[in-house]
Amino acid sequence: MLQHKINITFNCRTLQKIPVTMIIRRCIEASLQAEGIEIPCEINVLVTDDMEIRAINLASREIDKPTDVLSFPMFSLEPGNPPEDWESYIDPETGLCPLGDMAISLERAFAQAKEFGHSTRREVGYLTIHSVLHLLGYDHMDEGPQKAQMRAREKDIVAGIPRMQRA
Repeated sequence: MLQHKINITFNCRTLQKIPVTMIIRRCIEASLQAEGIEIPCEINVLVTDDMEIRAINLASREIDKPTDVLSFPMFSLEPGNPPEDWESYIDPETGLCPLGDMAISLERAFAQAKEFGHSTRREVGYLTIHSVLHLLGYDHMDEGPQKAQMRAREKDIVAGIPRMQRA
C-alpha cells in the first residue's frame, strides 16, 4: 500500500479525536485506492466546528453559513480519469502529490449523524470520501450526470469499508 501523508489538525474540542482520526485516514486511503491513484499523495484535513467552517465558507465562497465539508483541490483533475503521468503534479521537495485541503465540521457531522440515524463514524467517513472525490475532480453542481457519477463513486467506496454501511 502506498504511503500517503495525511495531516489532520483539530481546532475543536472532542473526546473522539482518535476514532475520528482513524476513520478519516481509512476513508482517504480507501478513496485514493478505489480511484486508482498510484502515487503517494498529501492531503491536509482540518477538523473544526460550525463557527470556523462558516468563516472559511464566507472567506472562500462568499457563503455566510456553516456547512459540513469544504474541499480545496490543488489541481483541476478529470473525475474518474487520473493522469497517466503524474510527474508535473509531484512536489520535488517531498516526492508527494499535494492533492489539496479539506475542512470538516465535526459539529455538523454529529448533527447529521443524528438526523440520518447513523453513527458519527459513518458520517465523518462519508464526508471524508465526498471531499476526496472533490479533490480528484468530481463535482455535483448539476442535478444530472455529474451528481449521479459522484454519488455512485461515494456508494462504491463506502461499500468497501467495513462498518460504513449505515452503521
